[in-house]
Amino acid sequence: MSDEERFLLRALELARRGCGHTRPNPPVGAVVVKGGRVAGEGWHRRAGGDHAEVAAIKSAARHGVKSLKGAALYVTLEPCSKPGRVGACTDAIIAAGISKVVYAVPDPNPKNRGRASRVLSKAGIKCERSRNNVVNCLARELVRPFAKHVATGLPYVTVKIAMSLDGKICDDWGNAKWISSEAARRETWRMRERVDAIMVGGETIRRDDPSLLSHGRPNPDLIRVVVSKSGKLPKNAQVFTDGKGETLVFADARKALKELGRRGFLHVLCEGGLKLAVSLAEAGLVDEWITVLAPKVIGTKPIAKATCIKEVKCLPDW
Repeated sequence: MSDEERFLLRALELARRGCGHTRPNPPVGAVVVKGGRVAGEGWHRRAGGDHAEVAAIKSAARHGVKSLKGAALYVTLEPCSKPGRVGACTDAIIAAGISKVVYAVPDPNPKNRGRASRVLSKAGIKCERSRNNVVNCLARELVRPFAKHVATGLPYVTVKIAMSLDGKICDDWGNAKWISSEAARRETWRMRERVDAIMVGGETIRRDDPSLLSHGRPNPDLIRVVVSKSGKLPKNAQVFTDGKGETLVFADARKALKELGRRGFLHVLCEGGLKLAVSLAEAGLVDEWITVLAPKVIGTKPIAKATCIKEVKCLPDW
């Protein structure tokens, strides 16, 4: 493994810590390297806070690195070159004396794409994109929700469905607990840690009364969304009474996504029910399907753990 790959993989590891918390900004990680060793590292924690590059530079200073002259910066996304809620990262990079920047993915926004290289080059700083295809693909996957939001104003939508071998998601009485295995449910909790919102249909709330929270690492920034044409939902449902964050109710899934996009939400996980999933699919709003295929026939005892099948819609290059 090359040094470039190693440092960028570490930056990706850091960036993933920001998933579900940075809206409307993308999750980004950065590593400062001097003399072949990591001098500082950081990630973007939330909008309005330090970007990953600044966090990594400050981390180096806290570790007693007096000068970053000649240091290299490895970052998952092309550094921003225009000030917004915080200053431009290119300004911080120039001020720190860093001599080289390597990034994995260009900015999805065409107004900013490629601008960092021009700004940094004028300051005598080498700026280049990584040539490691594995790293670049992983980084691209990480910012896919942000890229869709930039292009369409809508959040990236993942639909997760649990299904039996006979193609059912519930029994004849509409009961759906628990088709999937414990291992599959733990994976669902991990997914909930990394998204901005969980979306379900009203019938799911009425029948199952789910919390829609991660039972692993908490995500205090997670929003729960219920789509119900009638609006007739139990007032004592967990999503309304547990005090674990905001729950929004919409009569229409398309309007819900439009409003979430307006608020800067990047990634929505739809967990059911079938009518909601079908309506999203028919409207062309689903970007990723995850099917949990349980090796059982509805009503029989499970014989093995569930298997996850993932399909992802390809987005245009940016």
